[in-house]
Amino acid sequence: MELLYEDAHLLVVNKPGGLPAQPDKTGDPSLMDALRIQFPKDLSLELPHRLDRPVSGAILIARSQEMLAALNALFASRQVTKSYWAVVHGVPPVSGVWEHRLQHDTHHNKTRVTDSVDVEPAIVSYKKLAQGERYALMELVPQGGRFHQLRAQCGAAGSPIKGDVKYGARRGEADRTISLHARSLAFKHPITHARVDIIAPTPDTPLWKALQEMC
Repeated sequence: MELLYEDAHLLVVNKPGGLPAQPDKTGDPSLMDALRIQFPKDLSLELPHRLDRPVSGAILIARSQEMLAALNALFASRQVTKSYWAVVHGVPPVSGVWEHRLQHDTHHNKTRVTDSVDVEPAIVSYKKLAQGERYALMELVPQGGRFHQLRAQCGAAGSPIKGDVKYGARRGEADRTISLHARSLAFKHPITHARVDIIAPTPDTPLWKALQEMC
């Protein structure tokens, strides 16, 4: 777990894929467990946003209840800019925008595409950064943050994320990760008002390295 940013008010870490962000029903060690050991004097470490367990990348942690409320307000008003990188199957288009109406199927813990006009479309801008023989490296910038939004939209567009069998990948990874990475976060610091720009290094694997070398 790599510490990307630290001040008196917040932390940003690079969460490894496969590590739960917070304790769950599995009882497996979580990111928050590790941080509370690493920062024992911080009594109010809290998450203003989440990353799915199989997903890696930048995640914010508030060091007080006041900062948690401030960061929650930034996310609610969409004042935090997030981008993701994904390794996807096939040959996706070079760039564009995907719009899908998404519904959360709580029974199967999955998001499904629906034709219902009562559901507001989920929107993600995409750009292909590199194209290999079997996989492409994509940059994804979502508007908002629906449950499994990027995973569902990549699958619905015919470009499922590598390892994400729930949304159309051919096979899973042995470690149950998927090739989706929270690459960057940018926001105005609620206390100092300085611009904070975070870039999270991608997983140290041959495929990630090979595709980035093509960029």
